[in-house]
Amino acid sequence: MGFARTCSVALVGVEGVVVEVQADLEPGVAAFTLVGLPDKSLSESRDRVRAAVVNSGAEWPQKKLTVGLSPASVPKGGSGFDLAVAAAVLGAADRIDPRAIADLVLIGELGLDGRVRPVRGVLPAVLAAADAGYRQVVVPEQTAGEASLVPGVSVLGVRTLRQLIAVLSDEPVPVEEAAEEGRPDAMLAGLLVPGACLGTGLAAGPAEGPDLADVAGQRRARLALEVAAAGGHHLLLSGPPGAGKTMLAERLPGILPPLTRQESLEVTAVHSVAGILPPGEPLVRSAPYCAPHHSATMQSLVGGGNGLPRPGAVSLAHRGVLFLDEAPEFSGKALDALRQPLESGHVVIARAAGVVRLPARFLLALAANPCPCGRHTLHGAGCECPASVVRRYQARLSGPLLDRVDLRVEVEPVTRADLLGQGGRGETTATVAARVHAARDRAAARLADTPWRVNSEIPGHELRTRHLAAPGALAAAERDVERGLLTARGLDRVLRVAWTVADLAGHDRPDSGDMALALELRTGVARGVPVGAGEFA
Repeated sequence: MGFARTCSVALVGVEGVVVEVQADLEPGVAAFTLVGLPDKSLSESRDRVRAAVVNSGAEWPQKKLTVGLSPASVPKGGSGFDLAVAAAVLGAADRIDPRAIADLVLIGELGLDGRVRPVRGVLPAVLAAADAGYRQVVVPEQTAGEASLVPGVSVLGVRTLRQLIAVLSDEPVPVEEAAEEGRPDAMLAGLLVPGACLGTGLAAGPAEGPDLADVAGQRRARLALEVAAAGGHHLLLSGPPGAGKTMLAERLPGILPPLTRQESLEVTAVHSVAGILPPGEPLVRSAPYCAPHHSATMQSLVGGGNGLPRPGAVSLAHRGVLFLDEAPEFSGKALDALRQPLESGHVVIARAAGVVRLPARFLLALAANPCPCGRHTLHGAGCECPASVVRRYQARLSGPLLDRVDLRVEVEPVTRADLLGQGGRGETTATVAARVHAARDRAAARLADTPWRVNSEIPGHELRTRHLAAPGALAAAERDVERGLLTARGLDRVLRVAWTVADLAGHDRPDSGDMALALELRTGVARGVPVGAGEFA
C-alpha cells in the first residue's frame, strides 16, 4: 500500500483555500476514484492525469487508486489541480519521494502529452498559499512571473511533467522545446477567456492615452473630472448628445495616479481570476477602465455565473473607473445593484453554490442625456418629448443611487469659439494628473494613521468630529439641509468633496469658498464660484 500527499489551492471568488491532495494505492482491481466535491472539469482530470503520466515516461500504477481532496466541504473546480493530483499519484507509487512533495503547493493543468498548461488565478492562489504558511510553489512556466509577485515564496516554473519529475527525483532536467519565436504560444490560450475583455481594459498613462487637451471647452466638467480623480468621488455628466460626456469619461483614468503595490496586487488578482490579465504583464500598474454596454445584465455588473459567482464589471473596475454611458438605458435592477458596492467597496454575492465576497472599490462615472431625444435642455432645438416622458426617463436613475453620486455636472453644448480653438487650448492630461497626484499626497499624509486613503472613503462622523472645516464654512450646507436640498448622506459627501477641493487648492482645511464649490458640484445650483481654465493651477 502506498500513500502520498501534496497541496493545491481552490479559488472561491478571488480568495483561495489550500486543499490537501491525498493519493492512496491499495491492492485490487485497477480503478481511479476522485473524491472531495469536484466539479465536472475536475472529475475529468482522471483521464488527463493518466495520459500525462504515461506519456511522460512514468508507469501508471495498476492498483486501486483513490485521490481525496480535503477539506471535502469546499467546492473545487477547474483544471488547476491536475499537477497536484499527478504528483500525489507518483508519490504514492514511489516514482518520486513522498516527502519531497508534502510541503509543496502545485498549480497547473496537464495536457495529454504531459505539458503543463497555465491556468487563471495563479496570483490569488499563491497569495493564499503564502498566508497559510507554504513557501514553495510549482506553477506553469508561463505564469511563474505572476507567482513571483508574492514575497517570501520560492517559485518553480515547469513546462512539462517530465521536468517536475526530474527536479523532485534529483535527475537531469530534460530540455523541452519552446514555442517558435514570432509565433503565438498556444499554451497561453488558457489564460484568457474569450469575450471577457470586451468593455474592459487598462488605462494608459498620461503620455500614451487620450489627452484631456483634446476636449474643447467644458471648463466646469473638466474641473469636476479633476475633483473626482483627486478624491475618488463618483460623477454624473448630463447633457445633450455631442457635448463631450464620453470624451471626458474616457480621459478620467489617465489623470488617476499609478496604483500602489498593494493596489496592483488586488487588481492583478481580480484580472487573473477573470481571465483578462494580459500575457507577459504579470503586474497591473495602471488603473483599470471598464465600460460595459447598456444592455449589460445585473449579473454581468456585480458578478455571477454558473456555480460560484465570478467577478463582474464592478470588480474588474476595482481601483479604477466604471463608466456607464447612456446610464438611463441600463435596467433599473442593474443600476440599483450598484448601491451597496458604492458604499462598502465590495460586493457579496450569495448563490446556491456558496457566498463570494469580491472587491469593488471603483470610481463610478455616469453619462446621461436629459431626455430620449437628448435635446430637452437645448433652446430652439425642437425637443418633442412630452413632459411625462422626460420625467420617466430621468427617473430611471433612482434617487438612492444619485444620492451616492458626489458630483453632478451639466455638460453644456460646445461653443463655436471653443470648438475652433479660439477659446484657447485646455490643459493636458499630464498637467492635471500632476495636480491630482499632489492632492492625493496631501490626503494620504492627513490620513496616514487611518484605514482610509482618499477623501471619499472617510466616514461622516469622522468628518464632523476629527476633520473639521473652517469656522462658518458649513453655513450654506446647513441651510440646504434645512431646505431639504441635501440629505444626511448628501451633507457627508459635500464635506468629502470640500476636503478634496481644499487639497487641490493647497488649503489646510476647507473654507467657505471650497464648501461653496463642493455644494455647486453636488447640487448643480450656482453659488457664484468663478471657474476658469486651470482652477487649481
